[in-house]
Amino acid sequence: MHFVVLVIIVGLSSLNAQILIDGLNLSNSQDLTHLRVEYYKPGETKSNSLTYYLYKGDQAIHVSQIHQQFGENFQLTKTNNGFIFGGSDSSLKIQIEEDTKTFALLSVERSSTKSFILDDCFKLNSQSVSWYGGPQQKYQYWPVDRLRFRDYSYITKEEDNCGVAERYWLNSRGVFIFVQPEAPLFLNQDPSESLCLTVEKKLPYYTHDNESITFNYKIGIASDARKAHMMAIDRFLKKPTGYPDERMVRHPIWSTWARYYAPINEAILETFANEILLHKFNNSQFEIDDAWEECYGATKFDTSKFRDIKNLTDWLKSKGFRVTLWIHPFINKVCEPYYSEALQEGFLVLDQNNNPLTQWWNSNKSEAAYIDFTKASTAQWFTNKLTTLASTAGIDSFKFDAGESSWAPDDPVLNATKKNHPLAITTDYINTVSKFGPMEEVRSAFQNQQMPIFIRMIDKDSVWTWNNGLPTLVTTLLQMNMVGYPLVLPDMIGGNGYNNVRPSKELFIRWLQANVFMPSLQYSFVPWDYDEETINICRTFTDLHAQYTEQIMARFKLASESGDPVNPPIWWIAPDDRVAQYINDEFLLGEDILVAPVLQEGRIARDIYLPRGVWEDQNYGNKYTGPIWVHNYPANLSVLPYFIRSGSIILKSTISSLIVVLFTIVSSVLN
Repeated sequence: MHFVVLVIIVGLSSLNAQILIDGLNLSNSQDLTHLRVEYYKPGETKSNSLTYYLYKGDQAIHVSQIHQQFGENFQLTKTNNGFIFGGSDSSLKIQIEEDTKTFALLSVERSSTKSFILDDCFKLNSQSVSWYGGPQQKYQYWPVDRLRFRDYSYITKEEDNCGVAERYWLNSRGVFIFVQPEAPLFLNQDPSESLCLTVEKKLPYYTHDNESITFNYKIGIASDARKAHMMAIDRFLKKPTGYPDERMVRHPIWSTWARYYAPINEAILETFANEILLHKFNNSQFEIDDAWEECYGATKFDTSKFRDIKNLTDWLKSKGFRVTLWIHPFINKVCEPYYSEALQEGFLVLDQNNNPLTQWWNSNKSEAAYIDFTKASTAQWFTNKLTTLASTAGIDSFKFDAGESSWAPDDPVLNATKKNHPLAITTDYINTVSKFGPMEEVRSAFQNQQMPIFIRMIDKDSVWTWNNGLPTLVTTLLQMNMVGYPLVLPDMIGGNGYNNVRPSKELFIRWLQANVFMPSLQYSFVPWDYDEETINICRTFTDLHAQYTEQIMARFKLASESGDPVNPPIWWIAPDDRVAQYINDEFLLGEDILVAPVLQEGRIARDIYLPRGVWEDQNYGNKYTGPIWVHNYPANLSVLPYFIRSGSIILKSTISSLIVVLFTIVSSVLN
């Protein structure tokens, strides 16, 4: 690569301080033509202001303002591919790492020898640019430039449903930002205006050393967002090493959680299973959720509720069910002798004062402990316990809950690099439990994109609003796909019914419809709790989902081979379409099926945007040539609007209730 000085201008401000402008041209890139740096040098005193611009031609495609105290003896060193700013207190290195015809990569490396705050603020420019990625949130707005953050610690945490906290952002101009995991990162975002990445050595990060703060990130630039994202997958985010079980995709998971919550027992499970068969629904697996243990952390069935769990699971399997079990990473203090044994063996996370006590949703304050998966011995102990449990109880696989770093005691001591505190607990938990086969699921992750299993959305609420309700089912799907997690398991159909707010018939059906072209279905609330119409509509859409299993599995295979999203936003097939970049209530399955579910209460029609291509309406047989708005599309309660791109090859199978009827008859004969 050959770089040349773009321009050098030196002037004096009213404070008798120099503003220096320098730059580098790129010789190969068509999408990043030059880097321009402006830095503020007030005489020989501390320099603290610097702005860099990335240009495509004459247009600035990214602008960042950096505040940094360099200290005394400030100097600038220019290299053949960047700049080094240094002083007695800190340093900043900006360099071009790649310069090709299709991709450019900028590296920014910052460090501070003192406890200064390092921040980097960039304009969101939401009038002309849309942003994607960032954290999973309760209010999962899309594009994500609508979010607001104030001194927001960027770790996995139950608060705000931040189960996935990848340090990655992508914009519609084809620019991505990837922050390395060692930085103690906080977010400050003004909706539609600016996002500040702030690095400060304070809790919940590790603070007990005098090591320098490091803040390193990469900026990738390609011709459009799709190309940029695929480069980010290749270089930083990585892709799954496999994918979930096909039956888990084809047929619904049936969970005890939302319908029964905690008071479950052998009789309830038998009744639930018989109801599923009676109403002629198929299944992938029967999921035993909360309140099966002697006490939280025992990993042994409560025999007062389950007299013979192996006999029960054998019976479920004879009826055609596979059986999975809910697992958490905690031990309650009252759960003896298991708590004391784990504490004595060093299997629990301790704080700096050797205190293991914390709190989770099934304990009071200081009445539980978090298992320390950053220790290899602990991970093996936990794995062995579950392997034994599965064998003796007849369990086929597990649903792993929690895993967020916020469950640890404040200021934890982990067996990990200090700069990886506290997020290492999430990464190591997921790495430990993701080895139980293709039928399992987790709900949290940090740098776990290579896992070959489902990652579940955190519990949704049974409401129509953006406060964790139905609209966020779609946007959470998009958010997770666009931070490198394409194997997404949507939460329960209808939500979880918290606060005694159970889904209405309309919400339940619309939720199922929105879920049909996502990778898997999870029932807990059931159609027969409503009426016959609900049963028939739900059977229709459950079968429709099953018909597209091969298409979903093909996208899983592609995700594992190249990292492509399974359910991308609609701009994925038209990355230069400004309207498509805004759409947050439609999504794709692959690149040829566009889904536009009804997400608003009481609506029996909606407007639908179709990007470029010829689209065949699968309800009324019409054809549309995009880009086009289809206004007032009729969609009563029995209609899910979806379209297939003309000329595409769609893998589809035939499924009907007859299969279930025959299966039920055979099961009855065998028993």
